[in-house]
This record gives sequence, structure tokens and C-alpha cells, in this order.
Amino acid sequence: MQTGAWHSARILRPVSAFNQSVKTSLTPFHRRSGLPDSGLPCRPGSVVAVVCACDQPGTQAEASTSGRNSWHTSSSSRQQSYTTRRTQTAAASTSANASTGAASGLPEIPLPDLPVRGKGLGSLALRVIFGTVLGLLGAVVITTGGWIFTGAVCLVAYQATQEFFGFITSKGMSEGQSPPSPIVSALTTAMCLGLSIWTHITHGRATAALAVASFAVLAVHVSLTEKPTTAQLASAVFGLFYCGYLPSFWVKLRLLSAPAVHSQIVHDWPVLFGGLSHWTVGLVATIMAVACVIAADTGAFFCGKSFGRTRLTEISPKKTVEGAVGGLICSIATALGFWRVLAWPVNAGAAVCLGTLVFTASLFGDLIESVMKRDAGLKDASNLIPGHGGLLDRFDSYLFTGAIVYFVIKFVMPVYGL
Repeated sequence: MQTGAWHSARILRPVSAFNQSVKTSLTPFHRRSGLPDSGLPCRPGSVVAVVCACDQPGTQAEASTSGRNSWHTSSSSRQQSYTTRRTQTAAASTSANASTGAASGLPEIPLPDLPVRGKGLGSLALRVIFGTVLGLLGAVVITTGGWIFTGAVCLVAYQATQEFFGFITSKGMSEGQSPPSPIVSALTTAMCLGLSIWTHITHGRATAALAVASFAVLAVHVSLTEKPTTAQLASAVFGLFYCGYLPSFWVKLRLLSAPAVHSQIVHDWPVLFGGLSHWTVGLVATIMAVACVIAADTGAFFCGKSFGRTRLTEISPKKTVEGAVGGLICSIATALGFWRVLAWPVNAGAAVCLGTLVFTASLFGDLIESVMKRDAGLKDASNLIPGHGGLLDRFDSYLFTGAIVYFVIKFVMPVYGL
């Protein structure tokens, strides 16, 4: 053969560094095809595409006398073959490539599994973003108070009622019994909203209203259900208590009107925004309770992720003892920080007590909602809040907290001079 008669096989597009290692396994194929022993790269998981060129016309005879098949491809043919093969390779699926390779006698080269980067980062980012937005909006609503705060509590009660009825009408809970009628559901929702409104109007008197609302819901339930069961009646009353009566305690807490005047920050508060009289025990206690819940949830989450080894309970397998300890420390530290800045409560011991109680209420509030989700067979109460799930998934820690903080401030602290 003349020098330069046969050129080495043209590489369409080298794909990866392991092409050279495949050369040995492909040698019998390209020798049977009459190709030279030059590097034969291949695309992983697809058929090898090779185009050979011949410079001089006289090389056809020399190639045939040497027992090799002549591969003649014009410039346009090579370009067309190149384009066609690239299109086919991009459009074919992995299974089609594998079957084509088997038919051609080529060994199957599987595509490597590439790691997925950033998995879970989007969920955490959404959680932080929407948590921050909710926190800022909540701070404005709490500081404003009045009917705006009561209206926000009513919105929470409304959505909580819808998600609660989503629990009890799920397959896990409603098996073997009929779901509540739409009239019962609507009446329960209206009563839950009415409890918070009545609390605001009467300045904290809602106990008798709960009894009346419970009677109304049970009476309608018995009248409209053919064969009511004890479980149905109990779930109706529990929904009224859980989604209506518990949120109304936040209205009671915010309405506490005793002045909190021991902090310099309070004395410097602008008159345009209410002046000194705007800072009441109700405002300070509400802000402090919400901040402690946020601190407890955040501390438990990150401490559990970083140090969690010991499972806390079977109700929620992701909760750990280490995470709970971290949440407790963060809640107490937040309460002490408020005591230091706002000079409320009157001593550090009371702040530690409040921080501990808030953490306990938030933890068990979360576990109680987890029990309902487990029985309902649901992962989240809804998909209302991106990164958090439903409203109950976000506010379950707050439901019992308002009642406990209100009870401590109203009935415990005055007795012990706290």
C-alpha cells in the first residue's frame, strides 16, 4: 500500500475517557470489517459509528488485493452519514441502542449513573423562603392586633377545619362509616370561625360558646345521619375543639391589656404607632410565644439533622432525642433573650418556665397532628404552603401553645408573683 492510502478511522465525537479500554473488546469486529487497528472510540450505550476515507483513486485496487473491503465516502456522503448517525443516536432510547448493538455484534456498554446534585436543596430553600415570608407577615399582624389579628386567626381556623375534614374523610379514617354531610361540615367551619369572633367581641369569654357550638353540631349530625356512631360524634366535637376553640386562645392572649412598660424599647416606641400604651402584656407574650415556637422548630430540625441518632417516638420516626434537646435549648434561649430585651417576664426563672412550656406544647402539638396524618394515610395535610405542606403542618405547633401560655400568664404568674 502506498503511504497515506488508508487513513485511520475518523472519530465522529469522542465521548469519554474509557473509549480506549473498549478497543480490545471491539478488535474482532473491526478486523472482520476490514478496518485498521487504530483507536476506535464509541459512544456509551449506542452503536459505534465509523467513517473511513480514501484519498487516492488507485488505492481501491491496492485495498482489494490486500483482502480488505474498500470504504469510499465522498465529502457530502460523509457529512450526511455523520448528521444521520448523530440524529439517530440522540433520538434513540437506551433500549433501542442496546438492541441495535446486539444485532450488530457489539458488546453492550451501559450508560453510567450520574449523581443527582442538589437533591433536597429546593425543598429546604422553599421552606426557608416561605417560612420567612410567613414570619414577617405574622409579625405585622401581631403588632397591629385588633380585628386584623382576629381575622388572621379566623383564616387559620377556616383552613385548619378544611384539612381536618380531609383527614376524617380519607380512606384510612372513613373506612366502614359514612363521612359527615356537607351541612355538618359547613356548620362546624362556621362555628370554628364564630368562636374566635365571639372571643374578640366578649373580650375572652368563649367557654360557654364552645358548649353551645358543640350542641349545635351534634344535634345537626344526629338529625342528618341515618345511623350515627360514637366515633363520628367524637370526631365532630374534637374538630370543633381542635380547629376552633384552641385558636381562639391566641385572641385571648393578644387581648391581655396589662401594660408592659419596663423596657427602654417600649418607652421609645413612636406615638404614631400607639406609643407606650400599645405595648401590652398581650402583645409581648404573643410575640414571645411565636418566637419560641419558631426557635424550637428550627433548633429541633437542624440539631436533629446534624446530631440525631436516637429516635424519640414511633409516632414520628424522623424526630430524635437530640433534635428535641436542641429545640428545647433554642426555645429557652429565645425566651431569655426576650426577657433581657423587653424586661418581661419579671425574672429569668419565669422566662425559662415559659420557654420550656412553649417547647413542650409545640412538640406534642406536632405529634398529635402526626397521629391524625398517620391514621388518614397522608404525608401532608395539604399542599397549601410550598416546602411546608398544609396549614396544619405549619401551625400544629401553635394550637396548644396559645392556651398554655394564656393559662400561665392569667392564672399562674399572679399567684407566684411572676
